[in-house]
Amino acid sequence: MTAQDDTLPPALTLDIDLAALAVNWRAMEARSGPARTSAVVKANGYGLGIEPVVRTLSEAGCRDFFTATIDEAITARRLAPHARILVLNGIYPGAEQCFRKYRLTPILCSMEQVQLWNKACTRDGRLPHALHVDTGMNRLGVTMPEALALAEREADDRPTLIMSHLACADDPDRPENARQLESFQAVRRAFQGIESSLSNSAGIFLGGAYLCDLTRPGIALYGGEAVNRAENPMQVVATAKARILQIRRAPAGSTVSYGATVRLPRDTTIAVCAVGYADGYLRSISGSGVPLRDTDAPAPVASLHGQAIPVLGRVTMDLTMFDVTDVVGQEVRCGDFVELFGKSHRLDDLARSAGTIGYEILTSLGSRYARHYQSSSL
Repeated sequence: MTAQDDTLPPALTLDIDLAALAVNWRAMEARSGPARTSAVVKANGYGLGIEPVVRTLSEAGCRDFFTATIDEAITARRLAPHARILVLNGIYPGAEQCFRKYRLTPILCSMEQVQLWNKACTRDGRLPHALHVDTGMNRLGVTMPEALALAEREADDRPTLIMSHLACADDPDRPENARQLESFQAVRRAFQGIESSLSNSAGIFLGGAYLCDLTRPGIALYGGEAVNRAENPMQVVATAKARILQIRRAPAGSTVSYGATVRLPRDTTIAVCAVGYADGYLRSISGSGVPLRDTDAPAPVASLHGQAIPVLGRVTMDLTMFDVTDVVGQEVRCGDFVELFGKSHRLDDLARSAGTIGYEILTSLGSRYARHYQSSSL
């Protein structure tokens, strides 16, 4: 959060339930069966703050953390001094000493990275590393032939963990899941006796052979939807709210926001709120005037006093307008908070309205949110 006077009331808040985060990790641990359960804490703990996230999950019993970058890993090491910290993006020239200094485990993603790490270990002594094998994602990872060739090397060159990443696990019926599992099982046989990891959050819901030795839950820990078209069993962790700055009474026939893309069919009460795309409330959430709103995506809404309020017109950089005409039972006042997502309107419902996924919204939340943490009682 940007520096500000501690007495200044915020216009945006992000309430983070660390107890729910711990409950979600334990739920994924239970679903992982005999496999160990790690936690993916990249992108600043999915936008919620890597420090409280790692601290909470360490207290819950997590002993393995995955980050994307070295700086994230260094932060995690400080918070979890006895954990294994693995860096998904691997290593690049000049970073070797950081891995040694902070006892970080690189996940080597290419033959160039393998060669760089072996050269560093030859010079300074061998340290553990993991190996990412591409089984169908075509993102990071050595190829299957490269992995099988590496399996034939001397024992002291072998990784302590092999891993791959599922491309379609959020859609359980996709045949690509079984094909990737089959390929990864061949790699596991080649690296007999070495710990293996395949499943992200969605993969854990696939269960069975997909669990391997170590699971890597990410979005599910933070309350997000892991499997498409399925009920989300995870507890809500984050609730975002924006303050009402002004209440307007606009006559029927008038228009709202840039481009005059919506013309009001009735006299309308409008709440102008202190949130916009600069805060991660994406422009594609707009009530009209963007291509998405011409599709079958559900209409974007927020919540006020437990009642749904539609977005009116385009979301702007710092402001969004909501139709509060039909709110009943309580007066709508300047200074009230509108719930953008949370318990009344879940993160992934908002994401569907925006034509995206909950990951993007959660990790796009800007610095103007005052983050409030509910301490975990573990």
